[in-house]
Amino acid sequence: MFSQEPHCRYHANQLGEVICQIRFPEILTIEANVPVDFQEAIRSEFPIYSLMKESPAPTLVGTPGNLTLQNTPQINNYQFVSADGMWRVNLTSKFISLACANYTSWDAFAQKLDKPLAAFIQIYHPAFWERIGLRYLNFISRKALHLENVPFRQLINSRYLGLLADEEVQEAATTRCSVDAEMAIRGGCRLKIHAGPGMVKRNGQSDNEVKFIFDQDLFTVGNQLPVNLTTGALQTLHSQAYAVFRGAITDTLHNAMEPETI
Repeated sequence: MFSQEPHCRYHANQLGEVICQIRFPEILTIEANVPVDFQEAIRSEFPIYSLMKESPAPTLVGTPGNLTLQNTPQINNYQFVSADGMWRVNLTSKFISLACANYTSWDAFAQKLDKPLAAFIQIYHPAFWERIGLRYLNFISRKALHLENVPFRQLINSRYLGLLADEEVQEAATTRCSVDAEMAIRGGCRLKIHAGPGMVKRNGQSDNEVKFIFDQDLFTVGNQLPVNLTTGALQTLHSQAYAVFRGAITDTLHNAMEPETI
């Protein structure tokens, strides 16, 4: 499952989005006050601001036999976007995140994370982290990689294909077939995976091409993670993400994505 091959960079990577989310004990100041100081600290790199009001799912309250649904208060989700629209910081009273829609390398992603994370720590002084997560959303396009006539069973390791790994199963006739798993992995981390063909919607519009979606969410275990260990935790998650992905694809797909050993 985990590839032992040296880490490489794909010049034709199929990443639709990479997200780092760090959760912390709720800080009421963020919900109660517009984060003016935080915006000023990151505005040179994330100048576009917006506020989203999110409504959490209703909760059940009462006693057995007398339960009712109770709406929960809306949550302020402050969003700061880069001028080119490729990078997005989100801040709520419970998490800070960075999302990238044009991922090129881990070094570039980590460098972009430095300023908003440092500003957050300096302004809000979190006691510790409850969860550090990295999510890699791969939307593998055979058209983009000039592999239109190649079946997914020649591109993806059989353990992630389910019934599609069977040569008697016609890919074009299969409406849905996915593999979902969650497990403990090395370094005291956990991994959630969703893998399978599907349609991808971008900017409200669906792409007609069926892509192979390989969605991996890696996160730390434990709810009192020291703030000063953030860099090491992220590096551990990142290194395992590549090992999982490389182990999930065949040499045919690997070579089509133009690998460069780092």
